[in-house]
Order: sequence, then structure tokens, then C-alpha cells
Amino acid sequence: MLKYMKVYDEEDYLMISGIQHFTFCRRQWALIHIENLWEDNVRTVEGNIMHTRAHGGPTKESRKDKVISREMRVFSHELGITGICDVVEFSRCEDGDMAGVTLYGREGKYRVTPVEYKKGEPKVNDADRMQLIAQIICLEEMMAAKIEYGYLYYGETKRREKVEADERLRNDFAKVVAEMHDLFDKKHTPKVKWSKSCNACSLKDLCVPKLLKNKNVHNYIKSRIEEDV
Repeated sequence: MLKYMKVYDEEDYLMISGIQHFTFCRRQWALIHIENLWEDNVRTVEGNIMHTRAHGGPTKESRKDKVISREMRVFSHELGITGICDVVEFSRCEDGDMAGVTLYGREGKYRVTPVEYKKGEPKVNDADRMQLIAQIICLEEMMAAKIEYGYLYYGETKRREKVEADERLRNDFAKVVAEMHDLFDKKHTPKVKWSKSCNACSLKDLCVPKLLKNKNVHNYIKSRIEEDV
């Protein structure tokens, strides 16, 4: 994985939740996290409901060989990111397996596994996986643990997708977060090309992607007026 020489101050931390915005559209991320703009649509409301359900149980739950922690805040000084894990599962290791961490008041070692909840179905791109990798890296730094995988739970399929925290995903994530910090430090909102995916964005009326597509602003305004007539 790419290594960082810089250690970030807390006021410079970026939100883990923004990683999905950034991989979907860099302009969307900048409008939300740099310009502080936001609007809900059906998709964002459904996503909020899904996360509310994930956080609906007790903050901590103990079972025979497992401890479940909900709404666990995590961070990484090295990458300058912070956020909340929907669920982190601590499963007791088998005898001789020393890959886990120790938990206060409990014997043995426990493997650490984050579970991120999503309302839809598995995606072709790595947007959701990047968010999970961010959580894994934070947990590794905070707990001095080695985490080999995590899970994405999708509300549409009601199934978990296992995500291996391999070197490719870790390196891709390191590049993404470096670009996020660069844009955030410059307070720069990039332009993007309009595409069909813009129609699914809750910020399309604030972003006005078709205006960016048109070099001639006068012609764009004229066409919008004619549409309304």
C-alpha cells in the first residue's frame, strides 16, 4: 500500500462517507464536502432508512463468541479520514490463531470485521468497496490489527458481499484519498461532463451539469426559457 509521510490534524480529516460521493462523481463530492450543499432524493432517503435500521439495536451486543459494536467512530491519522462504521463484529479466534486483538474483560483474541450497510444491490465499480476499505484501514491503525476482509450488506439482495482487503484496493484507495485531500486543500470544485448518471444525483439542480456541458451560457439559458414556454 502507498505510504504517507504526513500525519493529519483532526480539523483536516475528511469524512469516510464522502469516498462514495467522490468515486461516483468528484464534482458531487466537492459540492457536498467543500461547498456544503445538499439535497435529498428518494435514493438518499432510502439510504438513511437503511442506516437507521443498522444502528437500531444496542450500541454493543455480546453473544457467546462474538461482540457486535454499532455506530463505532473510527479515524486514521496517516490518511486524515474519519467516520462511523455501521457495524463492527469481533469474533473470537480459534485456539492458536493469533491474528485477532484483545478485548477488555474478555479472554482470547478476536478477529475484527466491519460490515457496511447499503440500500441497493452490488455495484460493478468499487465505490462501496472503497468506503469499506477506508473503515478497515482506520480499524487497523486504531487497534493495531490486521484485517483481511469486511462485508457489504445490500438491502436489495439481503445478502452480504465479502470484500477482500487486497493490495489493489488498498493502493487504489490511497490514490483516491490523496486526490480528495488535494482538492479539499485547494477548495476546488472540478467540472465534469454530463452523463446519464447525473439524472440519479440528488444535486443535479444545484450542479446544473448540462450548463457545464454548454460552452455558450447564453444559448443554454435561451433553451431553458424555450422549454418553459
